[in-house]
Amino acid sequence: MNKSIVLIFLFFFLTGSILAQNKSVKIIGKIIESTYKLPIEYATIALIDKTSNEAISGTITAADGTFNIKTDNHNIYLEISFMGYTSLTLNNLDFTKNKIDLKTIVLNEDIQSLNEVLVRAETSRTEFKLDKRVFNVGKDLSSTGASAMEILNNVPSVNVNIEGEISLRGSQGVQILINGKPSVLASAENNALGSITADMIEKIEVITNPSAKYDAEGTSGIINIVLKKSEKKGLNGSATLNVGDPKSNSFGLSLNKRTEKFNLFSQIGIGIRRFPDYLESINQDLTNNTTIKSEGESIFDEKFSNFLLGADYHLNERNIFTLTGSYAFEVEDRNSETYFIQLDDSNTLTDSWRRDEITEAKNPKIRYELQYKKDFKRHKDQNLLFSALGSSFRKDESSEFQNRTITGTSDDFQQRTRTDYTLADYTFKLDYTHPFLEKYTIETGSQYVINDVSNDFAVSDLINSVWVNNPDFTNIFDFDQRVLGIYTTVAYEGDIWGLKLGLRLEDTNLETLLETTNERNTNNYTNLFPSAHTSYKINDNFSLQAGYSRRIRRPGLRELNPFSNIRNNFSITTGNPDLLPEYTNSYELTSIHKIGKASLNFSLYNRYTVDVVERIATFENNISTRRPENVGTNSTTGFEMNGKYAPTNWFSLTGDFNINFFNRKGEFEGTSFDFKGERWTTQLTSKFKLPSDIDLEISGDYRSKFITVQNEVGENIFADIGIRKKILKGKTILNLSVRDLFASRIDKTTTNQPDFFLFSSRQRGRFITFGISYSFGKGEAMEFSGQRRR
Repeated sequence: MNKSIVLIFLFFFLTGSILAQNKSVKIIGKIIESTYKLPIEYATIALIDKTSNEAISGTITAADGTFNIKTDNHNIYLEISFMGYTSLTLNNLDFTKNKIDLKTIVLNEDIQSLNEVLVRAETSRTEFKLDKRVFNVGKDLSSTGASAMEILNNVPSVNVNIEGEISLRGSQGVQILINGKPSVLASAENNALGSITADMIEKIEVITNPSAKYDAEGTSGIINIVLKKSEKKGLNGSATLNVGDPKSNSFGLSLNKRTEKFNLFSQIGIGIRRFPDYLESINQDLTNNTTIKSEGESIFDEKFSNFLLGADYHLNERNIFTLTGSYAFEVEDRNSETYFIQLDDSNTLTDSWRRDEITEAKNPKIRYELQYKKDFKRHKDQNLLFSALGSSFRKDESSEFQNRTITGTSDDFQQRTRTDYTLADYTFKLDYTHPFLEKYTIETGSQYVINDVSNDFAVSDLINSVWVNNPDFTNIFDFDQRVLGIYTTVAYEGDIWGLKLGLRLEDTNLETLLETTNERNTNNYTNLFPSAHTSYKINDNFSLQAGYSRRIRRPGLRELNPFSNIRNNFSITTGNPDLLPEYTNSYELTSIHKIGKASLNFSLYNRYTVDVVERIATFENNISTRRPENVGTNSTTGFEMNGKYAPTNWFSLTGDFNINFFNRKGEFEGTSFDFKGERWTTQLTSKFKLPSDIDLEISGDYRSKFITVQNEVGENIFADIGIRKKILKGKTILNLSVRDLFASRIDKTTTNQPDFFLFSSRQRGRFITFGISYSFGKGEAMEFSGQRRR
């Protein structure tokens, strides 16, 4: 309680200084290009101070070319720019009214200096909206050769551990969306998010308190990955080539053809890469004082190819059809060699053996989507959007394990496994937006999501030269989930303050079936999810935001499936078909400051979660088994601060600091799990513009240790570095990135219980990647390159 009071006092102390300004004026308009009169998306509108000639604020145009910006400073002029077009300056603005409508503004193509457009107000890496934060990906030099997972790891408030588990402000209850919709590409069940290469990503939206418009899934919020889709007229494209150590070689090609009626876009990628793992574990029986230790190395090789093809058809000015499809195919090979030793109660070696693994897998992925958007003449923001999305994933995997005795009397033995995994997702979504009375907007819509998964897993033991099926580890597990959602939001957005209220109803029908034993579980429930968001602008330099939402996290296949693999048969993770969903009430208060050449943002937040899912470890015969259980409640109160400081045009500093205090209460099988703890993370990135058109970026991350119901997760500190060199007027870009520069990122987990002790450690090591990107037509060279990392 005392810590919460300190945080609240700190928040209001930092946000207490408010200065009066001139009356706020809204400036609106629409930017189009001169040839086909098409709207220009992402054109920059900079507000320049007439006295200092420095940019004091700015914005970018939406997909329809429109922009909307507010200012209290009347001593300004506008500068409008976009790559490949002549910049336009607008002086003598009329500030006598509350709104300045610049109507339609036409930009002319600049053939002579296509890649030398002056952008006075660079698009901010972080943009704050009423209910979300937007991070523009291309600003990070260290993204060269990075995957979508690694890009997420550079986003403030987001953490991706070495297992690929994503957390937001310390909670793993995150819903990952692609272009605002669920997708197999974002599924955590098969690490499919790695199929998204860095050059495909436009921006990442972090929504810690989503409105009722969004799927209620994800107790800590939503991360929406927005993919690029170029609409430059004519034939445009760019190609990337990457080489790296460990082996990380890939080639990517992006093409776009824009005409008056059609926009065709495609992406192709092929490559091969290697991911080493260094693993250690300790299982100690504190009752008998026996110990099993393991140490080994695993090499994961992957060959991949992916192809994406899509088209927009502009039926007329107000009706657009979009059809996209993608196919990816991966071939995986994993070889591992792990050494085990067993010690008795006097710490004397009694047995030792080596366990080898050879695994092969093939993974085809298909994704397709049909989208229809209708704009209405009545208002530029009135629209109807329908989308139908389908995706499928399949894994055909086989593994062979062999134990070879080094010392002791144990016999050699062999095992093998087979996995046939299929996943099919379908999402149907209808959204309607209706503005009225100039400052009010109603949004309503529905969504129906179908998830069908089947996991056919078999284990066989070699007995007397005959492979015998092991029924204890063999099963066919089916997962069938249907979720229907209906929502309505009402919003008021004035010049000074805004308010958005929403309510969402979701009906869930879940059925699981264990075919081998005919065990069927059903769970049907209907919930209401309210949301509320408000913002208040004091002046151009200071504003406040507040939000509330109720969320749900439904257990997935991996948590429900009661069987698991046998990669390490002394450390087993299994599922729980009786698991219930988590529910969270989330509150947040944020202040946004602009102080000279710095921007700072402070947030206080609280999350209260019931039926919290925790993995509980049990121990028997030196074997640890972790199984998810619903264990009590969790209240988390936190403070977050992030900002950017750019004192000169050649240097900028961005940082993020997040600390939270949690209070866990719960009981499981007669054991109390009440405890309190804290964790904090910080990230600092510095960028330098050097001579000869060279950019340098250095970033450092620190994640503190923290405790869970049974575990202590170790601290982590690591650094990344990136260098970029533009040549040929920006048409070609050379990138060099080093991730985990000092090879210091090691994930360690310790479990210290009265009758057993567990320890595990995993390290990936340093990754170095060099990439070259070339653009042709009116395309832009990619400032990062396409790769992924598991």
